[in-house]
Amino acid sequence: MTDLILASGSATRAKMLRNAGVSVQLQPANVDEDAIKQAMEAEEASARDIADALAEVKARKIAMKFPTGLVLGADQILTCDGKIYSKAPSLDDAKSVLNQLQGRAHELLSAAVIYENGQPVWRHVGRAQMMMRTMSDDFIAEYLQAAGPEILGSVGCYQLEALGAQLFNRVQGDYFTVLGLPLLEVLGFLRTRGLLST
Repeated sequence: MTDLILASGSATRAKMLRNAGVSVQLQPANVDEDAIKQAMEAEEASARDIADALAEVKARKIAMKFPTGLVLGADQILTCDGKIYSKAPSLDDAKSVLNQLQGRAHELLSAAVIYENGQPVWRHVGRAQMMMRTMSDDFIAEYLQAAGPEILGSVGCYQLEALGAQLFNRVQGDYFTVLGLPLLEVLGFLRTRGLLST
């Protein structure tokens, strides 16, 4: 099988794909995500459209370097009460994010776009609803200390597969979508291309 090219440096996404038996190589796409988000928010684009656009920009950038390759771009957006959240730059900012999200429901949208021969051929946006429990200040402080700076790579300042599980009392939706990639749908597409057994 030809390697799938992941237009990302995300170890979590690469691990999901490899654990599912997909041969993948990482080619991080350096794009100004914040500028794209801000421009689209100014145009009142939906969170879904922003996630999809970011995934496509990443896939397109790497597809230009590997025009005959199969390139997967992905992005995740968190939205709560109409506000779109970005990754927290510091643990102090993470504390603020957790205080805003606690006791409320938020939505994660994980977009994936695949380019083949330099053209977009497939896309999907998965959705998951997350209900974060109400937490004490002491718990949040302990959580941030235990989880460490690694959580700054996650838009909601948590990793559901690790200590982040303690933040929630309900999760509705696909587990892989929560982790940042609609994996089952991606695998389905790869099967249609004969890249995985049926």
